[in-house]
Amino acid sequence: MKIYVLTDLEGVAGVSRWDQTGTDTPGYPQAVRLMTEELRACVAGIQQADPSAEIWVWDGHGPGSVDVDRFPRGARLLSRGPISPPYHLDESFDALFFLGQHAMAGTENANLAHTYSSASVEYYKINGQELGEFGCRAAMAGAMGVPTVFVSGDDKMAAEARALVPGIYAAEVKVGLGLQLALHMAPEDARDLIRDVAREATAHVQDIPPFVIPGPYTQEIMVWGRTDPQSYMGRGFRLTGPRTLVKHADSLNDLSV
Repeated sequence: MKIYVLTDLEGVAGVSRWDQTGTDTPGYPQAVRLMTEELRACVAGIQQADPSAEIWVWDGHGPGSVDVDRFPRGARLLSRGPISPPYHLDESFDALFFLGQHAMAGTENANLAHTYSSASVEYYKINGQELGEFGCRAAMAGAMGVPTVFVSGDDKMAAEARALVPGIYAAEVKVGLGLQLALHMAPEDARDLIRDVAREATAHVQDIPPFVIPGPYTQEIMVWGRTDPQSYMGRGFRLTGPRTLVKHADSLNDLSV
C-alpha cells in the first residue's frame, strides 16, 4: 500500500494560538515537537496495519512543522521547497491522510480556522461550493481516484471532513471553543488516538470512495481588503470585484488548491 500524509500544524493537540504557528513566534518550537510526535503516531498506526506500506509525508504548514531529527523511520519526507499542485500526489497512491488539519475560515468556534492564509483569504469556492484546505485537496486527490480516508484535528474539522467524505476516519484530538481556544487531549492520549484511528483507516482504505467534484472548474477567491491581488492575477485569476478573483480550468491542479 502507498499512503500520502499531508501534515499541518494548527490541528495538533496542544496548539491553539497564532503565537505557536510561525517561526518567529514563541510557542513554535514546542508546537513543532507536538506535531512531529503526532506524525510518529500516525505512521506507526499505518505500519501496524500494513508493515510494508510506502509512506510519503508532505509538510504542508507554510513555515514547516516537522522536526527532521524525530521523523519516523520507514516513511519518506518531501523536503521544504518550491512545490505546487498536485504536490507529487498521483494515481499511484492508495489513500490520502490529513494530519493536524484545521477547519476552513469562518467556521464557528473552530480552533485556528483559516483557508490557506489567515492574513489574506476570506474564502475559497470551487464550482460554487465553499471549501477549505481539506476540501480542495481531497477533491484534488479524488480527481486522481485517490480517496481521503483519515483526518486529525479539532471537532469542527472532523465535522467538515465528514460532510464531504462520509465514513472518513477522524481523530478528534481537541474541541474548538474559539479561534484561539480549545479543550485539548493530553498529548500522549492524542497520539494513542491518532495511532489507533490511522491503523483502522489503513485497514479500510477500500471502503471509502474518493471525494470528486466534476469538472470543468471555476474557482472564486475572496481576499481581505489589504491583500494585493497581483500574485493571483499572475497565476491566471481575474478580478471580478474589489476583493474577488476568479479562474476557470479543466484541471484542479491548475487552480489554487
